[in-house]
Amino acid sequence: MNSRPDGIRVDLRLIADMIEPGCRMLDVGCGEGILLAFLEQYKNVDGRGIELSMTGVNECVRNGLAVIQGDADTDLKDYPADGFDWVVLSQTLQATRRPREVLDNLVRISRHAVVSFPNFAHWRVRSQIMLRGRMPVTDTLPFNWYDTPNIHHCTIRDFVATCREERYEIEQAIALNGDGTPMKMTAISPLASLIAEQALFVLSRKPG
Repeated sequence: MNSRPDGIRVDLRLIADMIEPGCRMLDVGCGEGILLAFLEQYKNVDGRGIELSMTGVNECVRNGLAVIQGDADTDLKDYPADGFDWVVLSQTLQATRRPREVLDNLVRISRHAVVSFPNFAHWRVRSQIMLRGRMPVTDTLPFNWYDTPNIHHCTIRDFVATCREERYEIEQAIALNGDGTPMKMTAISPLASLIAEQALFVLSRKPG
């Protein structure tokens, strides 16, 4: 995915623009802490991170970020309800073992949960399966079947259906192209499942 001149990916800057200055936020699967560092520098957030890779954790700590090693599948349950204003799960949902439980915890521990993921129903993915009969490799799904960290591929329609079943409030649904730039349609648009390479949703719990 492309980065802006300030060094942050286009889709991460989109997330950063949503988050209010000075708020409490948690970045789940924060990698080397690029989003956290940006938000602390430009929005003075009270940021925390959780990252599975020790390499990523070490890089974050080296840069002065409050990041611990942890697993979204097992450790989010230990965070208190409403502990954060925002929680971010960027391009990580498809690599979790229990994605529905992860989503439940995201909306439990925060007022707003940002979730982004590659769309497995994009036309390039469909065409590679149909014409080649092989697992697709694209810019947003760049791994072979045998070395991919993605264990639960998800389509936009799958995700929307899950949100409805679990009664999550969809505050925003943004269709993204391959480099993370928002498209003119929403992710709930009928065409988005076919032509959006990825999607970004902002979720919250429905009142009551």
